[in-house]
Amino acid sequence: MSETLLKIENLNKSFGITHANINIDLEIKKGEVRGLAGENGSGKSTLLSQIAGIYESDSGKMYIHGREYMPKNPIEANENKVAMVVQELGMISTLPAGANIYLGKTKPLISLKKLQAQADAVARRWELPRLNLKRQAGAMNIENRKMVELIRALAADPDLLILDEVTQSLSHDNREVIYKLIQKFRSEGRSVLLISHDLEETLKITDSISILRDGVLLETVDSRQITEDELKRKMVGRELNGDYYREDFEDQYEDEVVFSLKNVSTATGLKNVSVDLHKGEILAFCGLSDSGIHDIGQVAYGLLPCTEGAVFLDKKNLKITRPTQSLKNHMAYVPKDRDGEALMMKASILYNFVLPSIGEMAGHAGFLDYKKLRAMAEDNRRAFQLKCTGVNQNMNGLSGGNKQKVNLGRWLARKLDILIVDCPTRGVDVGVKAYIYHCLRDAKKKGIGTIMITDELSEAIGMADHIVVMKNGEIKKMIPRSSHFNEEEIIEVMV
Repeated sequence: MSETLLKIENLNKSFGITHANINIDLEIKKGEVRGLAGENGSGKSTLLSQIAGIYESDSGKMYIHGREYMPKNPIEANENKVAMVVQELGMISTLPAGANIYLGKTKPLISLKKLQAQADAVARRWELPRLNLKRQAGAMNIENRKMVELIRALAADPDLLILDEVTQSLSHDNREVIYKLIQKFRSEGRSVLLISHDLEETLKITDSISILRDGVLLETVDSRQITEDELKRKMVGRELNGDYYREDFEDQYEDEVVFSLKNVSTATGLKNVSVDLHKGEILAFCGLSDSGIHDIGQVAYGLLPCTEGAVFLDKKNLKITRPTQSLKNHMAYVPKDRDGEALMMKASILYNFVLPSIGEMAGHAGFLDYKKLRAMAEDNRRAFQLKCTGVNQNMNGLSGGNKQKVNLGRWLARKLDILIVDCPTRGVDVGVKAYIYHCLRDAKKKGIGTIMITDELSEAIGMADHIVVMKNGEIKKMIPRSSHFNEEEIIEVMV
């Protein structure tokens, strides 16, 4: 397994005055699982995109199996048996999932029945779950869309599979699918190059880790010879000061119930869900991919109708049925799919920051004062420590961590009573994670009740006053905060 699969020499990529990658040298052996580690904006995704043919390099050379390799597009990369699953969703939502899998690969176009058969064969080959590929891609949830993208990559029969933050979109059961896939690649002498901001996971599933900072590859370390804390220090170039998770082991909140779900059922599969949220409480929901935890956020904010039961804002005895009610009554919802469901990616940071507050900022005649909007956006940019060229920069030019700061910060800048966050740290580095946890702790101190939906069990254990474990659309157990919180107890109920 010592033969080199991929070799990179002096690779460079710039975007205007920003040097994303600087003289990168990298070598990956056959059968090796290599991780990339670094803060948001360190150049990790840019490097993967050059290898996968999404970006052309400015200079430098790449070799696959000893042959020079400089792909102009992902199709050329696939022809050289290199395939990538991107961090954000990369499908045409109006096409069937099967058509997305084989876009650019079939000449002439073949029937959906044949596409389904070919995709099923790929799924069986790599022991992936079977999906209905006749369904429109945009109608699938984020986990199934990510699995479709994985099948699309595997349809190229790659020798090098590139995974950019794939597991962060998945719940516990589908993560196990990815781990088995990686092990199968390793056993067949194929290689995997991946990014995961879950450093514990990175250390567990990789053989080696290359560390980037400010576009420069600092070093490559043996995954077995480095601790998580050492890796963090090398990534950021400093000690991470301050708290990460909560240090207390008691549930701490007020007696007042501010929000409740009463016997809620939905057409999507929630069954008789009842739960109370107290003032200043962090209530975490955990479960497998089909447990219904992500429906909780939508039904709580009025985006998903109840077929039975109701959602109440208890302070006003108000039944929540529409998101406009939630917005007017100081509720916020931060969805899991920030690019597709939350942010306006082609608009500026300014407009994304001020959007939830437009109603409050409009004058008597409904007109907006651009100076006030800009002042608010500038205040938020500073308050949430956003790394950008200015508030007029478009959202699609930001790293994942900075996008999430806008996504969460624009709500925290308002007067809030209820905060609903679905996977709040998906796709962000350890520094931004620590900052988001600080924001959630600060919201708790202000008396804001928080519903936190998460696929990260360590996150639920570290932050929640109560953990609600769901299975098949039902609440199976509620675990109060204590020093005995542990992942094994949660997984036992989930599975």
